[in-house]
Amino acid sequence: MKKFLDKNFLLDTPTAQTLFHDHAKQMPIIDYHCHIDPKEIAQDRQFRNITEVWLGGDHYKWRLMRSAGVDEYYITGGASDREKFGKWAEVLSRAVGNPLYHWSHLELQRFFGYYGTLTPDTAQEVWELTEKKLASPEMSVRGLIKMSGVDVICTTDDPIDSLEWHRAIAEDKTFETKVYPAWRPDKAMNIEKPDFPQYIAKVSDASGITVNSFELLIKALSARMDFFDSMGCKVSDHGNNYVSYVPADRDVIEAIFSRGMKGIELTPKEIAEYKTAFMLELGRQYSARGWVMQLHYGAKRDNNVRMYDKLGPDTGFDSINNYGPAAELADFLNALEYDGQLPRTIIYSLDPHANQVIDTLIGCFQSSEAVSKIQHGSAWWFNDHKTGMTEQLTSLGNLGYLAGFVGMLTDSRSFLSYPRHEYFRRILCNYLGNLVENGEYPADMDTLGSIVQDISYNNAKKYFRFGE
Repeated sequence: MKKFLDKNFLLDTPTAQTLFHDHAKQMPIIDYHCHIDPKEIAQDRQFRNITEVWLGGDHYKWRLMRSAGVDEYYITGGASDREKFGKWAEVLSRAVGNPLYHWSHLELQRFFGYYGTLTPDTAQEVWELTEKKLASPEMSVRGLIKMSGVDVICTTDDPIDSLEWHRAIAEDKTFETKVYPAWRPDKAMNIEKPDFPQYIAKVSDASGITVNSFELLIKALSARMDFFDSMGCKVSDHGNNYVSYVPADRDVIEAIFSRGMKGIELTPKEIAEYKTAFMLELGRQYSARGWVMQLHYGAKRDNNVRMYDKLGPDTGFDSINNYGPAAELADFLNALEYDGQLPRTIIYSLDPHANQVIDTLIGCFQSSEAVSKIQHGSAWWFNDHKTGMTEQLTSLGNLGYLAGFVGMLTDSRSFLSYPRHEYFRRILCNYLGNLVENGEYPADMDTLGSIVQDISYNNAKKYFRFGE
């Protein structure tokens, strides 16, 4: 029987152990997509206790607590931080098979030096230990980032954001980690939302361009992209439910935009036509700027409307949407490629059944412009666990060029989430180690070691052109 979470955790073979300890472990981290708040980095926030840094805003944990029957009072309600932590300890101690069990204990080990397990019996011990350590200056937000060896962070930012906190970080030469904005224009695309006209008015204010047409919307967004570019932005991100391709003439799009601004209900076809035009226009802009386009698609969001009305979005009520129109995604990429305007693109696999679809699709649009110009992104969200990561690596290895993969991201709101990169690297090394042990790849440790280091760090640095 193996010891829980020891130094060879998830590393089943000698080859895997060598690859991780000699090649993966020491590599810095590029966290090219996350949801942490740049204000907290700029102000170097100091957390009072582990609930603030661990449970605040983490809908992964909230979902698990609800599944265990915990009352909402102890999740997002008015319970004290200590009470919420106690409930989390009760739930985590029985969370067998859930990646949160691994992640949480990795975080306790790496940040707090705690090598026990969190249970109701140890909760007070862990609470006191973490409270004491979090009070030290070394455990501020910037301290946690430094401890984790993070080289680059890309946050998720709305086009109307002033980016004032990014500017403050960039001007502080005492902080070595680069923090860049990432462009998330979903609100300008979601024409079916009731607040669409109000949001477009904010785009007008931010850009200085009065947006009363689709043409002027793209002009205003282009002006905001220029500003983001000046602040070091190199990547966009889209949280599409799916990627549509229903092309329409420009006058049709203008008419749809006009009705949307008046709050007139649109047909599904009209919504798809608008979103197609929107994504095509922005894809061309990304290509011209040398930005990477990230497509996080395949989610069915806000399913529990009663709880959405109470708590808002991103609170744990989303699911996998297995409707992934691969033909429309292919046609969308082709429309940009046909005019030579397809940017470097990452397509994430939320639905594990889409792995092979994505891997066959990306192979249609590769070129010498970049190694693996079109990427099958890391297993994402509900697919972000040992099984999901292994299946994504296996599919990409079977059907594509695994050595060109840009690797892991946290997609997290917590500054304690960086051990997810370690978790991924262990799974990667175990996958490669098994190939060697099975005689499916030679024990060429120089080549394998370089592949591991590339996937862990080097590929992302080159792909996103960080440092250029």
